[in-house]
Amino acid sequence: MSKTVIITGSSSGIGLESAQLFAAKGWNVAATMRDPGKRRTELHDQQNIDLVHLDVTDPKSISQAMEYVIRKYGVIDTLVNNAGYALMGPFETLDNAKIRKQYETNVFGLMDITRAILPHFREQGRGTIINIASIGGRIGVPLYSVYNSTKWAVEGFSEALYYEMLPFNIRVKIIEPGFIHTNFYQALDTDSIATWGIYGKTMAATLKGMESFPGSHPSVVAKTIYQAASGRSRKLRYPTGSMAKPLMFLKRHLPESWIMGIMRGSFKIKKGK
Repeated sequence: MSKTVIITGSSSGIGLESAQLFAAKGWNVAATMRDPGKRRTELHDQQNIDLVHLDVTDPKSISQAMEYVIRKYGVIDTLVNNAGYALMGPFETLDNAKIRKQYETNVFGLMDITRAILPHFREQGRGTIINIASIGGRIGVPLYSVYNSTKWAVEGFSEALYYEMLPFNIRVKIIEPGFIHTNFYQALDTDSIATWGIYGKTMAATLKGMESFPGSHPSVVAKTIYQAASGRSRKLRYPTGSMAKPLMFLKRHLPESWIMGIMRGSFKIKKGK
């Protein structure tokens, strides 16, 4: 019998690549997104992929999507919490509404859909929850202070949940992508650029530094997600993609002051006098 996976945020990037990979491996894929109509031509005609409306910030939408997938497939084997986005800009320039929206999607939405699937996993005596975090959930990156904080929250939540779920044979895993081939500026809060003021010169240098970073294709992360879902390991963390493993190695083995010096140099940030 084919296994079934629910993947949130499947309209692009890591979610899209993951949906296509799982389907190619013979899984039934519930590829969820806020507007399935946008991907009709890209995913709808692919075998094993079912496009499902789901807004992770809407409890009713979560409930309806879960009921539909369970009714259609009977058993859900894996949940991939991928839905999320990056809010970019100096913290002082970001308004509270945008910060709260970031948390509603990246943290509370992830928690809500996880809570919704746990009764099903407990009833069937197994299941795998894969939460997409980021290398930015382990190492702070300038201009991504709010985004980083959401991913630190995902890291802490997932690690604690790992232990809570052990008695129920439910696995919890964290995927930690490094730098991925996306446009950094897509995440930029363009409304706030005019208010950068004193941050302008420094942040311009930071953005220039970011342009030089090598990035991995989202398919690299998708392969790691599939590995975590299909393998038998109880491993918790999976760093993947450009710079993820080297940065984690350096953080484990170098003094914090050295790491901070490396980060300042990489992002072209000079200390004030």
